[in-house]
Amino acid sequence: MGAPSASFQGIGVTNRIVVDSAGALGEALEIAREEVDALDRACSRFRDDSELAALNRASGSDVQVGPLLLAVVEAALRVASATRGLVDPTVGPALGALGYDRDFRLVAGTTPSTLRLVPAAGWRRVHVDRRRGTVRIPAGAALDLGATAKAFSADRIAARVRAATGANVLASLGGDVAVGGAPHGGWPVAVTDDHRRLSPGPTVAIADGGLATSSTAVRRWRAGGLELHHIVDPATGRPAEEHWRTVTVAASTCVDANAAATAAIVMGAAAPEWLEGMGLAARLVRPDGSVARTSGWPAEAS
Repeated sequence: MGAPSASFQGIGVTNRIVVDSAGALGEALEIAREEVDALDRACSRFRDDSELAALNRASGSDVQVGPLLLAVVEAALRVASATRGLVDPTVGPALGALGYDRDFRLVAGTTPSTLRLVPAAGWRRVHVDRRRGTVRIPAGAALDLGATAKAFSADRIAARVRAATGANVLASLGGDVAVGGAPHGGWPVAVTDDHRRLSPGPTVAIADGGLATSSTAVRRWRAGGLELHHIVDPATGRPAEEHWRTVTVAASTCVDANAAATAAIVMGAAAPEWLEGMGLAARLVRPDGSVARTSGWPAEAS
């Protein structure tokens, strides 16, 4: 019999909470829903009434923001620094210029005839004043927190549920996984190109930290006569070259795992050596389906 679990829709993905105590599930689900709703209101690029939308409209000015958005922006800047700008939150205009300027369900149904490339404004130009609770982005710039916010929320949910209930917990937000404690042998997690359906892939056990997958296989659309995906090279504003179809990374937090997976997609052929250098276990899948592994990622049964 499987562990008690519940799923719900939010922030455009399926979110799942799993605990090892049936008595903890109700409170765990309440915490998860609360965190996902707060994330949507604070960090959505597609809600006109979100704090992030207000911040982007006020580019060039210091803007007072709530503690959640402030924390996610700080996390995004740490990620940008750790990946040497390969994962840059100022790619908002780059994605918009490629046609990804609304909820993806709407983007996928359109085929713009023109295509523009807009490099990122640069994460170093974002200023955070923690004491005043303000953020300032460069004039004309816009933040997109998609590479950080969902993973940040998964980490928060796992930590809150563990503290509130004492249960071991796995939180998955659209496939971004964070755990707070684990049963003996760890939580089994299926690794797949597309978290919406179980395509072929291994199942691994995770006992702590986080696991995240970045993929060019899911969010795809056409513009300017080209097929595009949502992982952008900040330096050029162009979708990253598809050296890897999917990269899955295990790390000490879901934020770190997602950052490394996204950076690996952008980095291309040099990614395995980079991941090995940081001691991160990863599974990298090429467009032809062949697989590379780093730092002890388990081999798959033939």
